[in-house]
Amino acid sequence: MPFNRVVSLRTPSDRVTPRSLREGIARIQSELDVTPEFPAEVEEAAAAAAAAPRLPDLDRTDIEFVTIDPAGSQDLDQAVHIERAGAGYVVRYAIADPAAFITSGDPVDVEAHRRGQTLYGADSKVPLHPTVLSERAGSLLADQVRPALLWTIDVDETGEGTAVRVERALIRSRAQLDFAGAQSAIDDGSASESLMLLKEVGELRLTREAAQGGVSLPLPEQEVDVSGEPWRLEFREVLPVELWNAQISLLTGFAAASLMVYARVGLLRTLPPPDARDVKRLHRTARALGIEWPAELLYPDFIRTLDPSRPDHAAMVVACTRLLRGSGYVGFDGEAPADPQHAALASEYAHVTAPLRRLGDRFAGEICVALCAGTEVPAWVLSELHDLPKILQESGHRAHRYERAILDLVEAGELQGRVGEVFPGVVIDVDDHDARRGVVTIRDPAVEATVSSATDLPLGTDVRVRLTVADLESRKVEFELV
Repeated sequence: MPFNRVVSLRTPSDRVTPRSLREGIARIQSELDVTPEFPAEVEEAAAAAAAAPRLPDLDRTDIEFVTIDPAGSQDLDQAVHIERAGAGYVVRYAIADPAAFITSGDPVDVEAHRRGQTLYGADSKVPLHPTVLSERAGSLLADQVRPALLWTIDVDETGEGTAVRVERALIRSRAQLDFAGAQSAIDDGSASESLMLLKEVGELRLTREAAQGGVSLPLPEQEVDVSGEPWRLEFREVLPVELWNAQISLLTGFAAASLMVYARVGLLRTLPPPDARDVKRLHRTARALGIEWPAELLYPDFIRTLDPSRPDHAAMVVACTRLLRGSGYVGFDGEAPADPQHAALASEYAHVTAPLRRLGDRFAGEICVALCAGTEVPAWVLSELHDLPKILQESGHRAHRYERAILDLVEAGELQGRVGEVFPGVVIDVDDHDARRGVVTIRDPAVEATVSSATDLPLGTDVRVRLTVADLESRKVEFELV
């Protein structure tokens, strides 16, 4: 399941990334004090660990796992296999096991705590772990034997998970599929039985999600086409297989949370109910994008009506990420947390399926392995449950700033040369302290930016705005009311 907003690069192979984009990304990394490079001692420790992993005794290389990821991905966290079991199913989900390489307090672990998560944007990546681990020794690459946390989840005919266990095992993925290839194989019937069952289970899970009042945002990836001038920022079509695949990750996260809440020890992902003001703002955004949102339709049901393959709907899905404000983590040991729910998912939930890219997943996975084995949770995990939520929260804020800065950069690049043009839009927000300043959404290109006026801005009203600033250096896009 996507956990951040990604802007990727699309440019012909015979062209290089524009210098202005490279320089802009370098400025962003400098401002946020992040870098793709690792200190020499971290790289050395990672290389040594990659050469001498702690391998489990259990061998499940007989299971025909496959990975399904964006084309070109090398940091592969998850491999899936599904089979029928009577009227239901057995879902096996292998998750990369960085704990097979990393020891608490070693240089790789210390640096991972400083970083918190992998950052993505345009042609840049700031990885959580050195690539010798995250893209090679620890990645679930095809035809390679790898240590993994093997989740086995029994699912009934309605899509409900009924039993779960997780154990360390050696696995071997049979194929590295991308979304387009997996979707094509499912559509033309050439896919394996396991892949066809991914569709079946995924659709059952989506139906259950709707019935329970939960909603998972199908965050569309944005691609910036820099092959010409001006740049073009477009939404990549979200394929059904991406939603089905995300449902397996969610199923595993729910199972992990259930294990931890029952045992009263764990690390949960939390989210409070949405602020009414944010929901009202989204109604105005829908109007700006020309999308009908009946007043009586609750936001989870509205989001399910959106088709992310349509650019206007994709922009609306991205706008709905405002409802995720306030998301966080809670660590607990000895008593269940007071407010453990993830409001958007209408349940307790835990991040456990992306440990190569998120620090907290390694700890949550370790707890679940211990609980299923009936052993004590390792002391190195328990000792960090109090501090981890703050570390993860800070890294989440940093990731948001990085992604937002990349988006500001490419939006400025898209609009450069159009200063002075007038666009139709809708004022979706007004500054609490200055009613002459606010935020406007324009439809084409789908940009949300600062707007100013000589008089109070008309909130929620159709307006015409003139582009006054589109500056790559400062990453600013600004409009004024006409």
